[in-house]
Amino acid sequence: MMDKTFNPAAVEARVSAAWEEGEAFRAGRPERAGAEPFSIVIPPPNVTGSLHMGHALNNTIQDILVRFERMRGRDVLWQPGTDHAGIATQMVVERKLMETQQPGRRELGREEFLRRVWAWKEESGGTIIGQLKRLGASCDWSRERFTMDEGLSRAVLKTFVDLHAQGLIYRDKRLVNWDPKFQTAISDLEVQQIEVKGNLWHFDYPVVDEAGAETGAIITVATTRPETMLGDTAVAVHPDDERYRDLVGQRVRLPLVNRLIPIVADAYSDPEKGTGAVKITPAHDFNDFEVGRRNGCRPINVLDPEARIQIAGNADFLEGAAPEAAALALDGLDRFEARNAVVALMEERGRLRLVEPNTHAVPHGDRSGVVIEPYLTDQWYVNVKPLAERALQAVRDGKTKFVPENYEKIFFQWLENIEPWCVSRQLWWGHQIPVWYDGEGGIFVAESEAEALAQAKAKHGADVALTRDPDVLDTWFSSALWPFSTLGWPDKTPELARFYPTNTLVTGKDIIFFWVARMMMMGLHLTDQAPFDTVYLHTLVRDEKGAKMSKSKGNVVDPVDLIDRFGADALRFTLAALAAPGRDIKLGPQRVEGYRNFATKFWNAARFAEMNGCELKADYRPEAVRETLNAWALTEAAKAVAEVAQAITVYRFNDAAAAAYRFVWNVFCDWYLELAKPVLQGEGVDPAARAETQATVAFLIDQIAKLLHPFMPFLTEELWAIKGQALPTSRGLLALESWPELSAYQNAQAEAEIGWLVDLISEIRSARSETNVPAGAQVPLVLVAADASVRARVERWSETLTRLARLSEIGFADTAPKNAVQLLVRGSVAALPLEGIVDLAAEVARLKKEAGKARAEIGKIEGKLGNADFLARAPEEVVDEQRERRDAEAARLAKIEEALARLSDA
Repeated sequence: MMDKTFNPAAVEARVSAAWEEGEAFRAGRPERAGAEPFSIVIPPPNVTGSLHMGHALNNTIQDILVRFERMRGRDVLWQPGTDHAGIATQMVVERKLMETQQPGRRELGREEFLRRVWAWKEESGGTIIGQLKRLGASCDWSRERFTMDEGLSRAVLKTFVDLHAQGLIYRDKRLVNWDPKFQTAISDLEVQQIEVKGNLWHFDYPVVDEAGAETGAIITVATTRPETMLGDTAVAVHPDDERYRDLVGQRVRLPLVNRLIPIVADAYSDPEKGTGAVKITPAHDFNDFEVGRRNGCRPINVLDPEARIQIAGNADFLEGAAPEAAALALDGLDRFEARNAVVALMEERGRLRLVEPNTHAVPHGDRSGVVIEPYLTDQWYVNVKPLAERALQAVRDGKTKFVPENYEKIFFQWLENIEPWCVSRQLWWGHQIPVWYDGEGGIFVAESEAEALAQAKAKHGADVALTRDPDVLDTWFSSALWPFSTLGWPDKTPELARFYPTNTLVTGKDIIFFWVARMMMMGLHLTDQAPFDTVYLHTLVRDEKGAKMSKSKGNVVDPVDLIDRFGADALRFTLAALAAPGRDIKLGPQRVEGYRNFATKFWNAARFAEMNGCELKADYRPEAVRETLNAWALTEAAKAVAEVAQAITVYRFNDAAAAAYRFVWNVFCDWYLELAKPVLQGEGVDPAARAETQATVAFLIDQIAKLLHPFMPFLTEELWAIKGQALPTSRGLLALESWPELSAYQNAQAEAEIGWLVDLISEIRSARSETNVPAGAQVPLVLVAADASVRARVERWSETLTRLARLSEIGFADTAPKNAVQLLVRGSVAALPLEGIVDLAAEVARLKKEAGKARAEIGKIEGKLGNADFLARAPEEVVDEQRERRDAEAARLAKIEEALARLSDA
């Protein structure tokens, strides 16, 4: 006997245990030895992280795919694992040490600190894996990997050594995003641009002659970072700017520093912006670095790693300069203190022309929260240009495709303009760079210290002491190897041969560059194969108003909370239903609650079936059903199965969910079971018809369980087990069952008859609602100019029509009666004479008034959306909300106009 209500918490625990005991998700099951493989690698979440809504969406989509392919008979590997997440994990542990008043990282030393990090990883690293299991992720958990596993670490070291030997990894002094708090280079992904109210300071630089004497001419530059002027090495103007044409090639004296720097012509300068002249500080601005490189301007670093002024004893700064004492006194000041001091000194010397309020984007570390500095430092780089060309070609040739396709343009744009990849980080947690140094400038790159020592001995002819590079590799370096390192590469393992290349990568659009492109480049270079056939890129999950979720806004929706409240199935189905390609998801608890109601609806349908004797029959043959209603239900089920399968195959998960929902709720529950009630519950019913209907209901509940399983695995697995108890022999897990195959059971004649009946009742209900017929009132129905086949249908279904459409009588006429609402249903004309039941003239007037209101509202919204200023200034979520309101009003207007059209004939 089924429980009265579906209890997700109890069911999820029980079903999870059954999956684990049955090793349902293990790749390479003996019975699938000859099956076609299908593989996906999970985007590895941070090992010490917790499940957030992005993870929930990403893994729901992957799980729909792998459960679907598993049911289609393929040998599925969904490779799970976690990422060591260098800076994030190190920060968590450092904060934990501080909160518990323990010695800090530097006091502990590298070896002891790393021991603490590994202990923290073991203690809390399983949290997110447990949460993914709660979501229902059907990974092969026996193969779980970690980016710092021994095998994966070996792959990382080999890759670094091989790329270095090929001349693709090298050490260089370039600008990086520098985090002064953590004192490390960070990736662009870890930089957050924040709008800040500041100033634009205009400084006058005096022009000098060949002897260095001031000519009386000045050139004015504007800056938001006055402290960096200490490192200026040029002033740039546009080559076509007539104002400065005669000054190009001359020099200015840099105030405070007394360094003579050239005026150069460079297209980077914008004549329309500010004064049209730009101070160039190659060591402290990415654009300036490129301008300096084009014009032979040397970079001068005037900051230390903690972003304090460093000019005393700075040979680069002092070369060619005669700094004032006041300038040298800035040494050691924090950059923001130095900013105020520089402005004050320039004002004292009459060199401050103007101060303008200025709101501009300032880069901040997403974890440290401090302002990021473009910083000139020695780092290790990968020359990815030659690797990028192969990745580009793979996409151009169609070997790897993007879904949605428009993301290919973004991929091309980035790879065609790719810069060297900085892969070193000044951290302790991560893969330590396999480079050793002797005391004489010698560099030894090797997979182990023993190999490095052997190289050094061969060079020097004797044993020498070596020091290892203290830096670690960018986390994305190991992640770039994930699709094949997890399968045993560089060894030639059976898993690598069977499951690589993988089939599909599912990830967020925000890491196309950081992860997708790098996996493509590394996969093609190291394995000579693109690592995946298809890249499906999903969008963001926002709050219910369309705002981006953030802790500071207090609008973060926790997926675990939603699972606790509504069950994993409801959350999964919600995310699938809202996952329209290219559109961000607006998520609120009420949406999840709505799909929890859907789960309840199906559970109640299964209970209804149980209470009406609908049990699975081993000898049931769907192709042999005699009852038109049952043949129609099988036909509709076949159509739904095909529609869902097609949508999943082309990655339209929202369409797949919508098709499944429509069939289960509207067709099966609202129509089929309702139409079947007289057969199941009535008196004097033909026993054969009842038995066939009971068996068909039970069969369809089984097929729906299969259909919904990729979306709602817990509910469906539980129902599969319960319903299977009626069979003479036990059956296995639904997770390992086959996808429904119902195409042979379609019946066009049954679809035509019951489809007509359903459409007619639906049209009558719509007309009643639109014309405000009282809910309890019974109305007459007249079939106009009906032929013999229509009359026969009406005769067969008159009782059903009367009951479900609330009719007082059914009649036939050659022409439609006066004052009747006319309906057109699959070629049949029907009429509802409403005289005396509703005031038709008043209804027409009311509907015209409503139509006017709707048109006015649409016009008002269109006015906003046509306003360029509104589109430029309004937040994205506000613009989206206006578009949705317009679409909703347009849909309402269409319904009103449809109702008016019906009444115009009355």
